[in-house]
Amino acid sequence: MSTALHLARIERLCARKFPTQPGRSDLCLGGPGYHVAELGVDGSPAEPEAADDPALRESVVEQCEAEREGLTELLTARWGEPDTIGLGGVLLRTLEYGEDIPEPWASLSARVPDVQLWHTAGRWVALGVARLDPAQPPCLVATVTDIDPP
Repeated sequence: MSTALHLARIERLCARKFPTQPGRSDLCLGGPGYHVAELGVDGSPAEPEAADDPALRESVVEQCEAEREGLTELLTARWGEPDTIGLGGVLLRTLEYGEDIPEPWASLSARVPDVQLWHTAGRWVALGVARLDPAQPPCLVATVTDIDPP
């Protein structure tokens, strides 16, 4: 059930116009050229307790990875095989070299180690599991952008 809800949300993000200013809407965080949505596990929001409990955190990461795999299968049937893109180099370029990486890629690289990435209808669709920030609970993240990956 949650996979169908996540798929519907991704479809809405793909169809939605990008905001002219950064901010939050009913569906996601967005800005010029991008939307970023946190998708809960099993249709619920991210669990804040998972940020503090290592066992719960690992369990939530595993659930998020399983849901990402299910969504990846569905999106692959629509758009073809995704590229798997590691974002560690993007984070390194930002932190170590002070490179100005455009949003949503800069923020995404600080939270998500890698993404499944499709290019469809002039937009990039990225799907990853946010787990790098120990202060934040892990969650499935969907990003739709017309900004090329760095």
